[in-house]
Amino acid sequence: MRIEIKDIGIPPRPQILVAIEKEMHKEAPDFILLAKLISSDVALAAGLIKTANSPFFGFNKRVRTVNEALLVLGLKTVTRTIAGLALQKIFPHIPSLERFWDASAKTARTAAWLAGQRKLPGGLRPSDAYTFALFRDCGIPVLLIPFPEYGKVLQAANAATDTCFTDVEEQALGINHALVGAELAESWLLPPEICAAIRHHHSLAHLAGDQDTNPAQATRSLIALAQIAEHLLQAATGLGQTSEWQKLGPACLAALALSEDDIAALLEELRQDERLTAD
Repeated sequence: MRIEIKDIGIPPRPQILVAIEKEMHKEAPDFILLAKLISSDVALAAGLIKTANSPFFGFNKRVRTVNEALLVLGLKTVTRTIAGLALQKIFPHIPSLERFWDASAKTARTAAWLAGQRKLPGGLRPSDAYTFALFRDCGIPVLLIPFPEYGKVLQAANAATDTCFTDVEEQALGINHALVGAELAESWLLPPEICAAIRHHHSLAHLAGDQDTNPAQATRSLIALAQIAEHLLQAATGLGQTSEWQKLGPACLAALALSEDDIAALLEELRQDERLTAD
């Protein structure tokens, strides 16, 4: 296979995101109209409320309506949350993707929790970490749906211990999921630092702050945080083991000024909070 972006077709930005952003740019956004827009899609409304009640936001009062979610989260976070929920809806419901979305959601929750536990370089907020981790691997379903053979390439990339994940994809396809995911994120108007982190999330040089790549600290922090979240989840659950931590782990710790002892302490905290690892 030799795949190019034009052969794939990046899913267009959902109309509900266009409508929400149009309202956001008004001098006085109409929250009642926004609540109606979101509530018209039961799955999006339920997902937004569930996200608002997630442990990483830590609100004392339980959110029960879309309007309440809008008020407590703010328009920017709501827009990103709806983007993540809409992303999942545009792909067919097949078992392998259900497991993929479940893993992405757990990683996103854990990354956001980590951002709340530590003051991180680059001024990261839990909502930034959540959005990035949710979209980090969005190029995988974009490639997997039209090219079922891509599943074997993923297996090889996950097992590779001395080759960059995206290099394995490039050798087989001439393209990689990080590039495809960044194209989608950019077309959906996600923040530049999140788009850049998606594009380079398997790059050791980018993560290490190589002078030739000159990445922003926020981008490096996002990449490191999500990789640490994934590593902690794999250690806590014993599921979905990959080779990425042994390739990127030391650079992730350096990027966030964390030690192995810090990771051990965070793992213990994660194991004690069943909300983060629950389905």
